[in-house]
Amino acid sequence: MTTTTDEHAASLPMVLDEVEVHSASRVSPSYVRVELAGPALADCGTDGPLLDQRMKIVFPSSTGALPDLSGADASWWDTWLAIPEDQRGSIRTYTIRDLVRSGAGTRIVVDIVVHDPREHTGPGNEWALRAAPGDRIVVAAPRRGHAFGGIEWSPGDASRLLLAGDETALPAVRGILRDLPADAVGAAFVEVPAAGDIQRDVLAPTGVEVTWLPRGDAPRGASLHAAVVAWLTGSAEQAPAVDDAEIDPDLWETPVHSSSGEQVAPYTQVPTGDSPYAGLYAWIAGESKVVTGLRRRLVSDLGVDRAQVAFMGYWREGVAMRS
Repeated sequence: MTTTTDEHAASLPMVLDEVEVHSASRVSPSYVRVELAGPALADCGTDGPLLDQRMKIVFPSSTGALPDLSGADASWWDTWLAIPEDQRGSIRTYTIRDLVRSGAGTRIVVDIVVHDPREHTGPGNEWALRAAPGDRIVVAAPRRGHAFGGIEWSPGDASRLLLAGDETALPAVRGILRDLPADAVGAAFVEVPAAGDIQRDVLAPTGVEVTWLPRGDAPRGASLHAAVVAWLTGSAEQAPAVDDAEIDPDLWETPVHSSSGEQVAPYTQVPTGDSPYAGLYAWIAGESKVVTGLRRRLVSDLGVDRAQVAFMGYWREGVAMRS
């Protein structure tokens, strides 16, 4: 039994507990939508907009068992790592698509990208393809009233917004667009595997144009790179070749954090001045090689101040994700 005691669970600064699948459905060629439910989720949430809020899911081990995290505290990650590898299962990070509030009936909605298991395998993919009501997993999610992290959207006083991402970033892009102020201005570009993955119910302010880029047989990131650069400069271009050695395996460059160790100046407001990109804030997430190419173009070539951008490698093609 992995569920923590009610008293101990309520004392944690996050929701860390077993939950069960309330529903699971294949909503498009590349997405399975899962609703998770359980009494522990009554306190799940943030004290502000949900935006691109991330959470972690612990999937069962190969034996089907979930790790015992009863008694774990805020350093639960170390507790999980201390469990023998064949017993602790696998952990992955996802964006909360929606949080359906109803007291003890609160549900977390997660869209999980899936692939043909003959072409791609992994614990999240395998679990999502067979997920059914009653299945159980462990979640680490935000608890209202406590700092949890996991939100990178921080535009400050930007006057123009740019969002760009692939299929893994779609839930985050959707959440940000939903929670933007009504007078927001900018553009969002989303590259998805197929036209059937376009989500027509995405809500956005009238001043933010949403462009869908079904990939089909085109190279990954080609249409996303071209569309973003065309929006910024007026001219589309091919995505650059990115050498594997250029890719930071932990690519996560935001106005307040640098995974590569770059100097990060105190972040107060989006830079202004004579730059054609004054007032811009860009949020770009997805496959690390694609994101690296866009980061190079914006920061190194176009001179966009790094304090105006958040570049996040959500995953790396051909490399197993660690968390």
